[in-house]
Amino acid sequence: MLSAMTLDPRTPILVGQGQISQHTNDLAAALDPIGLMAAAVTAAIGDASLHGLRDVDAILAVRSLSTKHVNPALAVAQHLGISSRRFGLTPNGGNMPQSLVNLAAQQIATGEMSIAIITGGEATRSRNRARRNGIDLPWLVGTTGDTTPESMGDDTLMNHAVELDRKIVMPIQIYPMFETAIRAASGRGVDEHQQLIGALWSRFSKVASTNPTAWTHTEYSASEIITPSSTNRVIGFPYTKLMNSNNDVDMGAALIICSVERAQSLGIPHDKWVFVHSGTDCHEHSFVSHRETFAETPAVRLGGEMALHLANKTIGEIDIIDLYSCFPSAVQLGAASLGLSIDSQLTRTGGLSFSGGPWNNYVMHAIGTVMRDLRTAPHQAALVWANGGYATKHSFGIYAMTPPANGFRHGSPQVIVDSLPRRAVADAAQAVGPATVEAYSVMHDRDGAPEIVNAAVLLADGRRAWAASSERDLAKAMTIGEWVGTPATLTSDGTLRC
Repeated sequence: MLSAMTLDPRTPILVGQGQISQHTNDLAAALDPIGLMAAAVTAAIGDASLHGLRDVDAILAVRSLSTKHVNPALAVAQHLGISSRRFGLTPNGGNMPQSLVNLAAQQIATGEMSIAIITGGEATRSRNRARRNGIDLPWLVGTTGDTTPESMGDDTLMNHAVELDRKIVMPIQIYPMFETAIRAASGRGVDEHQQLIGALWSRFSKVASTNPTAWTHTEYSASEIITPSSTNRVIGFPYTKLMNSNNDVDMGAALIICSVERAQSLGIPHDKWVFVHSGTDCHEHSFVSHRETFAETPAVRLGGEMALHLANKTIGEIDIIDLYSCFPSAVQLGAASLGLSIDSQLTRTGGLSFSGGPWNNYVMHAIGTVMRDLRTAPHQAALVWANGGYATKHSFGIYAMTPPANGFRHGSPQVIVDSLPRRAVADAAQAVGPATVEAYSVMHDRDGAPEIVNAAVLLADGRRAWAASSERDLAKAMTIGEWVGTPATLTSDGTLRC
């Protein structure tokens, strides 16, 4: 049995997790995002073997895209009758759940607080169904008079003016670009690479099929995933619908994090304690335009290395891994940066396509699932990577059932990341004439036909430029064969000619 007497009483531990997946078709009975968060908090309280929790230092909420509450954390507290002296709200970003754990762990370790609830929830499925059916839901109306929540981080500006000018700003446009760059760098042909990412996503679906809190429990073959069909149309080549994050979900999650001393005073059993060994936070060059290449994520490498170093571990000592998985390219970039084989078990939930992608809050489900897994394998260690933006913002956490030798440690390699080469960008007036295709995606229409090409290109002097084409013959052609490295011409209005 763990002897808490040898531990610093301010050692941060996760003691409770709750996850809710709401599949009801009855909009009148469906929980709104605040209700989903409250249900998840209640589940986390039960998971910690507590009969109730009425007083905490902080309730911290991940920003929800499907609620208009000014202060969701306060609304959750009022819903459950919990007293808290602080209420926090994050900016947008899939990195935020892990970032909140890192922040709370730091403040517990320094004695600024002893217990916090972290929560988030989305009712996107119910919201979309209501809008399609012309139903006005009361929770889609904004709240007034709420206390302004404490800001839990700064918004990162992630779109360069040239990207905005070319209207290349959506993740479904940009992550496929990463994929084509990864494919070209690997030397694989289109069909061979499609088989590889289909097999990767098939393995993810298999994990989701046995995850009790996953949104879907269907296991798909690689062929089913990569083959277009009436229910699996191509969104942005090379991705079918099944390779995109599934945001059309109603899901909530919550974590309870506290000090060892507070856990003892609450009588939380030791077999519920999951120690937060280390955490790191960093980001790539904020604009995709400035990154040296689409096929590497140096901030993931540096952030992961630092998190492992602070925990006194190597990647070979990590048994349980959950990598952010909005699209296959994100997993490949993360795995390569961390020194992991793409054939390893890289998800514990099943990923955002199958376990569910509740916008900013997926990683809270990942952390909760990792907690469950660690409790059944108490001698193992875990790594969680959270990602926001266009593989832009990164947060890491190292977890184990055994306490860290040197207490919780946090750091950031941002100074090093900022010193890395930064590619120059050509503005619209300069980006005219010969170029070379560097990465591309082909957006398809609702009928599954190739429609628009988006491309990043390199000029002769090494500057990056952005281009697009609505020429359907070119769009169709670019779904066949390798186009990275192809000579191209840019017109004055940013049109790509190949």
